[in-house]
Amino acid sequence: MANPTSRSLSVLHLLKTSRGATWALRQMRELVDSGVTVHGAMPGDGPLVAEYKAAGITVHPVQLDFPVKAPWLLPARLGQLRRLVSEIQPDIIHSHFVGTTLTMRLALGRNHPIPRVFQVPGPLHLEQGLTRSIELWTAGKSDFWIGSCQFTCERYRQAGISTDRIFLAYYGTDLEKFLPGQTGSLRRELQVDDSTPLIGMVAFMYPPKYLLGQTRGLKGHEDLIDALALCLQHNPDLRGVFVGGAWNQADWYEQKVRAYGQKKCGDRVVFLGSRDDVLSLYPDFNLVVHPSHSENVGGAVESLLFAKPTIATNLGGFPDLIKPPQTGWLVPAKQPAQLAAAILEVLANPGQAQARARAGQELAQTLFDSKKTARTVLEIYSKILHPCAVKTARGREQVWT
Repeated sequence: MANPTSRSLSVLHLLKTSRGATWALRQMRELVDSGVTVHGAMPGDGPLVAEYKAAGITVHPVQLDFPVKAPWLLPARLGQLRRLVSEIQPDIIHSHFVGTTLTMRLALGRNHPIPRVFQVPGPLHLEQGLTRSIELWTAGKSDFWIGSCQFTCERYRQAGISTDRIFLAYYGTDLEKFLPGQTGSLRRELQVDDSTPLIGMVAFMYPPKYLLGQTRGLKGHEDLIDALALCLQHNPDLRGVFVGGAWNQADWYEQKVRAYGQKKCGDRVVFLGSRDDVLSLYPDFNLVVHPSHSENVGGAVESLLFAKPTIATNLGGFPDLIKPPQTGWLVPAKQPAQLAAAILEVLANPGQAQARARAGQELAQTLFDSKKTARTVLEIYSKILHPCAVKTARGREQVWT
């Protein structure tokens, strides 16, 4: 590992996709703006590659996700990463996915001297005994963890990871995209006026993992459909609007969800599929629901940044942001009746709902500003590389020299 005090900090980021995970792109872009030399190892065929390059990130086109369904590809991927690390000689390796983290650890071994950070985008693997055990078993003395919510950090503490190896840093967003007073396009598209309540859900459709005993999708689409069917008995004018298509080409599951929605709610639910104009849809929602079965903070950041009344399941990172009765509503996962009751409560109390949404907007702006969250990551790098950091004359920790 090169001496980082003689040049700018060099970090190698590992990503399994260049088609999504824009939260990683935002973080890496802010790190570049802070003077960090950022390398990104990712598949070279995704539409975001050009954006990474435009942000000043050196892109290395390589697939490093752990090949669960094609294990014969693993030796080549391990060799590619070893060569890349030897070539770049980064000060820190920063992985953003479970699969890339496993590849990183198997390629470099437990005793490699370069510090390795796994920033956990979601806690799903920690909620399954086998995947949690494998991830922890592969860790070595150079490994550190950044939880993207309090729940994830606590899970690692409960697993016996030393607290000085666990940090909290949210994945931030660009606040300037969420300007007040924006006019939505959704009501015009659906040909409905302001008197029609629109209940929105924005999420890809992740199919159930049947081998893990799941019968419904990870994001809870079916739960919301059931809840809307109950709500329609009390308010037949409302509409459910689902934004987001199938994840990873699971078109069969999207068709299944659409059919279930039509069966339960008829034409009172609308499926818009994947959209490039998602942010233009939010202003027309009366409320937004996040009924996930496992989650970091998900789309709750977006809905609250638009000051939209927000309902989410009481799990994962949602409680970091949604704090009843101040900033929103939390309901148990997989309980459509309780979700329906919360939806009806929001619609019946628009003044209270808007007050909570405005408070949630203020909290989201504080926690999820991408410039602030990137500074937090930079401070974490400093703590890892310089555990006895010298205080500056202003009494603040020296982040980098």
